[in-house]
Amino acid sequence: MGLFAGVLILFFIAFLISGIKILNEYERGVIFRLGRVIGAKGPGIIYVIPIIDQMWRVSLRTVAMDVPPQDIITRDNVSIKVNAVIYFRVVDPNRSVVEVENYLYATSQLAQTTLRSICGQAELDKLLAERDRINAEIQEVLDKHTEPWGVKVSTVEVKQIDLPQEMQRAMAKQAEAERERRAKVIHADGELQAAGKLSEAASIISKNPQALQLRYLQTLTEIASEKNSTTIFPVPIDLLTPFIKNK
Repeated sequence: MGLFAGVLILFFIAFLISGIKILNEYERGVIFRLGRVIGAKGPGIIYVIPIIDQMWRVSLRTVAMDVPPQDIITRDNVSIKVNAVIYFRVVDPNRSVVEVENYLYATSQLAQTTLRSICGQAELDKLLAERDRINAEIQEVLDKHTEPWGVKVSTVEVKQIDLPQEMQRAMAKQAEAERERRAKVIHADGELQAAGKLSEAASIISKNPQALQLRYLQTLTEIASEKNSTTIFPVPIDLLTPFIKNK
């Protein structure tokens, strides 16, 4: 009997010690007592009554989850593939266990459907140009639906938008045409400004004939500075007028 009592006492002590749990700083233990939630405990050392209590460990760290590429048809009927990444964390351990069976799986599925829905309502140009607005809209929808689960979605980022090859070629042609248009506009503006300056110069020279002769002499100086063996230039009739009159 003494041996049996000793074994029984050791078993009882081991049974009591088995209820000691250690939770990390980022963990909480949701305690069920006879099937009812009595609250979340931790971090540190907690005690769970064996058999009577059951504990679910819940991590409070931020989770980065990839959303697989989704086939989406935009509002302007362009077929694309979009993937994203979402950042979320548990803010209420009790609800994350009681209100949803698997909050990680549920959040992942909700993110995929929301991504298809939001991107499908936008046109391709807006989807490419207004990515911040799309991210904010997806985050708002996800956070609204995950709030009853005790999950907070903090950030959503659309990572990549894959376009069909023909659409990529069309966009490249459009960008090239836009660059050519801008180049032509800039060239036309330059010609217009040059024409205006030439018109002003012609007006000034017409009022002052001496300016024309000075410009002529300046041009001769520029020609003479070049490495030419022979230079032929016309002589203005104004320079010959005195000799004609003397005759």
